[in-house]
Amino acid sequence: MPSIYQQQLGADFDKLHPRIQERLGFSSADNRAFVGEGVMERVWHGPFFTQPFLRAGLSHQITFPETGSNVPFRIENYAYVDPLGRETVTWIRRFHFPKHTRCFDATMIRSAARHAIVDYLGTHQHVAVDIDMAVTARGGLRLRSGAQRFRAGRLAFRLPGLLAALADVEEWYDDAADCYRIEVVVRNPVIGKLFGYYGSFQSSWRVVAPAQIPAYALPQRYEARE
Repeated sequence: MPSIYQQQLGADFDKLHPRIQERLGFSSADNRAFVGEGVMERVWHGPFFTQPFLRAGLSHQITFPETGSNVPFRIENYAYVDPLGRETVTWIRRFHFPKHTRCFDATMIRSAARHAIVDYLGTHQHVAVDIDMAVTARGGLRLRSGAQRFRAGRLAFRLPGLLAALADVEEWYDDAADCYRIEVVVRNPVIGKLFGYYGSFQSSWRVVAPAQIPAYALPQRYEARE
């Protein structure tokens, strides 16, 4: 079964660096999980007035207020079919600061209706974000946030620009250093840069059937609306 990223990129998937293809080319049928461990050279946030926004995401593991240098980092990607029948890939990120381990978690699906990857942020899938994907000149993958929607109970609306957090992400493979590298910048159209990080990690693979995915890697709530 092609992964959701293979389906979305089509022929462009073959332009990715082979190690990026390997990283993004697995599906729920493969019974395997990607685990990356490394260091974020810098984790930063914007001016003081961005703090309320960053703290607001703590409870649902979307944002956090800490900053630091050489922060130990771990990412776990699992593929499974969710209870709504959608092929899903988890993005479980852990940043190990001296006093706290902070989380930045999401689940991604491919939406045929929206012709896009949809990124559900946090533990409850309240925020759905369209993701534009492109292959970079060095064979990396660039992801940019598009339209963002809030979904909770009867509430359903598109987030206005004032509240949007637009991510610009590139992940690539550094052959010279034999590692994956990532750079993330999240901005608000009105107040500017909110937070971001950059660093590197090494990979390992695990045999994990969908039924064996740890509970912490699964959403506490599933949202049918894309």
